[in-house]
This record gives sequence, C-alpha cells and structure tokens, in this order.
Amino acid sequence: MSSVPHIPVLGREAIDHLAPREGGLYIDATFGAGGYSRAILAVPGTRVIAIDRDRTAIAGGAELVEGSAGRLTLVEDRFSNLAEVCAAQGVEAVDGVVMDVGVSSMQLDQAGRGFSFRLDGPLDMRMGQTGPTAADVVARASEADLADIIYLFGEERHSRRIARAVVADRQETPFTTTRALADLVGRVVRAKPGDIHPATRTFQALRIFVNEELEELQAALAAAERMLRPGGRLVVVSFHSLEDRIVKNFLAERSKTGGGSRHLPEVAQTAPSFQLLTRRPVVAGEQEVAHNPRARSAKLRAAERTAAPAHDDSGQSSWPKLSDVLRGG
Repeated sequence: MSSVPHIPVLGREAIDHLAPREGGLYIDATFGAGGYSRAILAVPGTRVIAIDRDRTAIAGGAELVEGSAGRLTLVEDRFSNLAEVCAAQGVEAVDGVVMDVGVSSMQLDQAGRGFSFRLDGPLDMRMGQTGPTAADVVARASEADLADIIYLFGEERHSRRIARAVVADRQETPFTTTRALADLVGRVVRAKPGDIHPATRTFQALRIFVNEELEELQAALAAAERMLRPGGRLVVVSFHSLEDRIVKNFLAERSKTGGGSRHLPEVAQTAPSFQLLTRRPVVAGEQEVAHNPRARSAKLRAAERTAAPAHDDSGQSSWPKLSDVLRGG
C-alpha cells in the first residue's frame, strides 16, 4: 500500500468503531480519497467494496485498487444502491459499512465543481456527472419552491427574501456562476462581523437538493441494515444537523426495545435490528479541529447489527423532490 494521502475527519474513531477483523468484508460507502478503505485494508485478509458517485474519486482510486492485490473493488454508483452493488459482486452479507456523508474537501477545493462560494466557477454542485445542476434549479424553480428549498435544506431564516431576489434578478441575467449567486445573497442577507458567510446556508441547501442527499442517506441506511450480517457494524460520520438527525432517528428507531407502561398494555413492535455503540455522538477533539476546521461540525454514530430481520422501510419523505420542482409540479 502507498502512503496515506488523506485522513478522513474522525477517521481513527470511525475505524475503531467499525473494528475490522482479519478476513472480513466491508463496504466503504463513500470512497472519496480512500482513507477508510486504506485503513480497512491494513488489516490482513480484509476485502472492501468501495462506492462513490464522483467519477474523479473513482479515477483517483485506481492506484489503490492496483496495489490491493484484488482485495478492493471500486464502483461508480450512488451509495443508496449499495445492496445492488453488492449483489452484482455476488455478495449477500458484509461485516461492516462505513459512511462519510456530504461533500468532500476535494470537491469543495475544485472551483470547476461549483460547490464553494469562495471560488468562482460554474454553478454546478453535482457530485456525479449527470442530472440537473444548481444553475438549472435556480433558473427554473418557482419562488415558493426556491424559498422552501433554501429554508428546509439550508435552515436559512431569510429564505423568502433570497428567493424573491433570485427570481427578480434571473429575469434579466441567468445565474451561471457561484460568484454571481453568492454576491446576490450577500446583498440580501447582511452578516455581522464574525458570522459565517451569508451564502453558506443557501449553497448548502442547493447542494443537498441537487444531489438528493437526504433521500440518498435514508436509502443507504436502510440498505446497510439489509446487508449487514449479525454482529456487523454501521458507522456514519455526518457534518450538519439535518444529516445527523436522520442517522440519530434511524438508529433510535432500529434499536428501540420494550413498549407500553404500567398504565398501558405493551405494544407489539419489531425486534431491534441494531444495538447502539454510541449513546451520544462522537465529536472531534481540539487537536483535530485545529488541524481541520471542518471537523468542528462532525458527528459520528455507530451501531451493531442484531440477528433480527430488517425493519420495513416503506415510508416516504415529505421533502421537495428535484423532479417535481424542475417540472413545476
């Protein structure tokens, strides 16, 4: 194995909770720069199926695949499809799944990807190479839909003011660059000294919406539940409250035991499919935050699969849908 070029946020803690064992089979659901895969492969005899929807990350992992002696399989796909990816490899169950959710530092640092308001580039924001861009959403979403997107996915209290300004300005000149949109938000939302950049929440919202990140996370968690064998471990690192809430609620529901009270009869419920390993989220220490400020918002949650069947996952989210917004539905 070549030297490690990148250490994921909470990387040591993630691997400690995953606890890879000799000869085990693991899914690195968000390959990125390959930090988790490298750490897992350092355990003798382990095998890894790694997934990333970003073609750049897949290309960057070629050297690691070549040096893994057949122990690493790297697949370009969405991590919500991890069960289908495993099926295509003839795999029915795995010993662990690790996920680092959200945009990567590599993506943020590439101006041409359009993720960052600090670097001028095309208003793209797609993690993959297909589908509508952020510019498409800004150009075609109604004022009401745009306000909902910015409020729900960015938790931006000035969402209606921003949406109104976007719709007014786009009639004269379409928004095609990150700087143009960031400048507009900066004019509409006044920031106090020491506050985050006024465009931070709007850019977060558009990125999450364009990539359907919350739906992807929900589907990936359910797929991991189906793929993990008893004793297998799920480890998830998230970077903002919306993601962490989804992970927290998923694991709380799947690890729930008992029911009823002395006043009410016990309610029959599905046996817990997970046992929590982290009652509270693991967060980065001062040294890691000083080295990498992005670690400040990171939260790690982990759980171990029981022998109970996977829970039913037929519920639908109430978030705005990308396809509906773009067709005016």
